[in-house]
Amino acid sequence: MAEERKEPVDSEQAAGSGGEAEAVQETAAEAGEETSKAETETGTDEREPEADPDDAKEDAQSADSGSQKDDKKSEKTSRFFGKNKKDDKKDQQIAELTDRVKRQMAEFDNFRKRTEKEKSAMFEIGAKSVLERILPIVDNFERGLASVPENEKESTTAVGMDKIYKQLVKTLEELDVKPIEAVGKEFSPDFHNAVMQAEEEGVGENIIVEEFQKGYMYRGSVLRHSMVKVNK
Repeated sequence: MAEERKEPVDSEQAAGSGGEAEAVQETAAEAGEETSKAETETGTDEREPEADPDDAKEDAQSADSGSQKDDKKSEKTSRFFGKNKKDDKKDQQIAELTDRVKRQMAEFDNFRKRTEKEKSAMFEIGAKSVLERILPIVDNFERGLASVPENEKESTTAVGMDKIYKQLVKTLEELDVKPIEAVGKEFSPDFHNAVMQAEEEGVGENIIVEEFQKGYMYRGSVLRHSMVKVNK
């Protein structure tokens, strides 16, 4: 069997091969270092920066200041609205009191007018009662003067009676007592009292032809109706 022949290894070649291996290892190591350095730099860049304590303190103070301002604003707003509500309540009370005073004044004015009206009505009732008692005296004076003969009308008695009668009539006129016109006027049940009827020619229907008792008005109201004869 033939023996294999081993060629001797050159020392220079072996040294060259070892140098190449070392160069490769050095290149790999440098690449690993660069990779680690790049990862390190990347990790350092990606991390968040640490918070500054002074900045955090300033932010807290700003937040507290804003909260205090909001609280003060809220307090002022509540006070403002509370004051408005109080003023509204006072205004409402003032309006109610004003309305009450106006109502009382109106009621008092109505009471005063009603009292004056009642007083005037009572006065008129009392005056009418007195005047109604005086009217028969006037009637008697008129009958007495009408019964005086013509030759005695200039006598002292007749002249005296006539003066008293005229004075009485004048006093009644000053008291706003006026006689009601009757003869020749159309009959009205509001002012006249028909006690007889007549059938006279040349006189219109429902016309008063004779007056038996004179009627009187007092302040626009009938004090006594006239007693008359009316034509048919």
